[in-house]
Amino acid sequence: MGPCMEIGSYCGKSTLCIGAACKEIGSILFTVDHHGGSEEQQPGEEYFDPDLFNFQTFQVDTFTIFRETLRQADLLDTVVPLVCQSHVAARCWETQLALVFIDGGHAVKTVHLDYDSWAHHIMPGGYLVFHDIFPNPEDGGQAPFEVYRSALSSGRFNEEPMVKTLGILRRKDELQ
Repeated sequence: MGPCMEIGSYCGKSTLCIGAACKEIGSILFTVDHHGGSEEQQPGEEYFDPDLFNFQTFQVDTFTIFRETLRQADLLDTVVPLVCQSHVAARCWETQLALVFIDGGHAVKTVHLDYDSWAHHIMPGGYLVFHDIFPNPEDGGQAPFEVYRSALSSGRFNEEPMVKTLGILRRKDELQ
């Protein structure tokens, strides 16, 4: 169908799943992540992992582990990492995408920026997938759910059945 885009790859867990599917059909997965970890993964925060901290630069650095994950899974010829902020990569992007998977930062502004930067690159019939969709606020953060609902109300997407916390939207054909 076409290449895919993953926004927020961290150490590559979801990249393995999407990348394996792309490899099987002879497609490409682009990933975009600054690889500096999110706010809650910084020193002193709840999800800080000292194994991801580079003591030479005094920064979280997930890219080394991400590359090793790709190498071990034999995905180096399928996955193309872009190491930057999502909106920076989108500025000059011209390729239509079969899938955009949004799992980057979970602040409202960040999720909106990811959606606004990439949704118009989804080809007709392509998919927009959000991770961490929690309709009940007691189950998790609401930013991805808010933007998911906004995308659905735009009229450009049809809602597909959710899979656990994955909200799946399919872009309508231009002819509809």
